[in-house]
Amino acid sequence: METGNCSTEMDFILVGLFQYGHMNSFLFAVIAILFSVALVGNITLIHLIRVDSKLHTPMYFLLSQLSTIDMMYISTTVPKMAANFLSNTKTVSFVGCEIQAFVFLSLGASEALLLGFMSYDRYIAICHPLRYPVLMSWRICWFMVTCAWSSSSINALVHTVYVFQLPFCRSRVINHFFCEVPSILPLVCQDTSQYEYTVLLSGLIILLFPFMAILASYARVLVVVFQMRSGKGQTKALSTCSSHLIVASMFYVTTLSTYTQPHRLHSPSRDKVVAVFYSIVTPLLNPFIYSLRNKEVLGAMKRQLDSHTLV
Repeated sequence: METGNCSTEMDFILVGLFQYGHMNSFLFAVIAILFSVALVGNITLIHLIRVDSKLHTPMYFLLSQLSTIDMMYISTTVPKMAANFLSNTKTVSFVGCEIQAFVFLSLGASEALLLGFMSYDRYIAICHPLRYPVLMSWRICWFMVTCAWSSSSINALVHTVYVFQLPFCRSRVINHFFCEVPSILPLVCQDTSQYEYTVLLSGLIILLFPFMAILASYARVLVVVFQMRSGKGQTKALSTCSSHLIVASMFYVTTLSTYTQPHRLHSPSRDKVVAVFYSIVTPLLNPFIYSLRNKEVLGAMKRQLDSHTLV
């Protein structure tokens, strides 16, 4: 174990995402465009679900919560990255880094749990449609959302408080484009191997278990769908479930690769690329995957456009 100058008051330095010389401006422009599109897409989906009465169902309520999380999720990392790039500074205060790590971890866990709850909603709707009003009542729906937000916040608070009270004796340079617990651990000057088991356990509970539940529920859904006599019903069910499975797979696979490995096995360059997928690409694609493949959302959008045109 290293000893020496231990401090918890100095600023951190974020290496950033852009490390390609003359390509910096181009890459920054791409990220800025993706950020803007993600915000517009998620805000639009939230607005449609709020104003269109045909979308006032548990399924779309959960989807609006997912869009809210995604909008906050991408706003946690990209604005700070953009500010550092435009001002040509890479520093982040100790408190600022702590807050960013907490918010990001909390939102990520909320999304992981919410995606699992959404698969339950689809499972009940397809496999037990007559019992759907009971098994997926508004009371249960609100319980799911409350559980996702509260449990993820508690988990994030525990990890953030523990990590940031550790002594940082090495370089204050974080080889990442935002403050994330796995990227901060290499800066700690004491043995964190025991704590890494806690991170692994959290990852299994919050990421792997919901993902396995999604795969199991959709395996059952597929059996029921292929027993349907209605081709139209099969198409609608497969479209809805495949959209959710695409989003879930992209999110869980990338986050699991980051949060279930010891920090000694992490590669900073690989971690940054993987982080782009679950922190930027997934929040960008979610509203479009759910809307472009969903006739009810497209119908709501058409009704809104028609009403504004008539006005």
